[in-house]
Amino acid sequence: MKKIKELIIKNYKWIIFFLFFVIFLAIAEDVFEQEIFEFDSVVYNFLVNNRNEVLNNFFKIITQFGSAIVLIIITILCVIFIRDKKYKILVPANLVTIAIINIVLKNFFLRPRPNELRLIEETGYSFPSGHAMASTAFYGLLIYIVHEKVENKILRNTICIMLGLLILLISISRIYVGVHYTSDVIAGTCFSIAYLILITRLIKSQND
Repeated sequence: MKKIKELIIKNYKWIIFFLFFVIFLAIAEDVFEQEIFEFDSVVYNFLVNNRNEVLNNFFKIITQFGSAIVLIIITILCVIFIRDKKYKILVPANLVTIAIINIVLKNFFLRPRPNELRLIEETGYSFPSGHAMASTAFYGLLIYIVHEKVENKILRNTICIMLGLLILLISISRIYVGVHYTSDVIAGTCFSIAYLILITRLIKSQND
């Protein structure tokens, strides 16, 4: 039992990678087979039925933090202000990579977006959510960089919590504004978490 516990602790990141990637594959298989997820309707109806003007404006703003324009602007700022040359290259490379992967996946699954009660207009396919994928991968990498580079514990933890909360809110916003199914968002988030584990392990191995 002790050896099993030690093995789990030693390889917990790969266990998390496997878990999230399997969740992505399970949802992707059902989407490919054009199966209907009951929780898509449940979550969507709950959010739509609880809409109000304040939340509408809030989530319209929040969702922009996962848009291409905002992510590109933040990327440029990172390239300007980050001192470590490795991360200067990695931040934009990470954004381009996850964007390409998302485009490939969208054009493979060809899932139409929800059509009812949209608060904003979006084009293209629905699965997996580009905002959820890009935000998780982009802000997730920033969390990793902050965790590695910021020495002040309070500042480090505050920034990481705020970025984590931003990822969550962006993902929720895509369902709230009516342009994605819950399954789109969950799948996109799970894929990027698994992707981030690979990327950060690669960075770690190079540092070692």
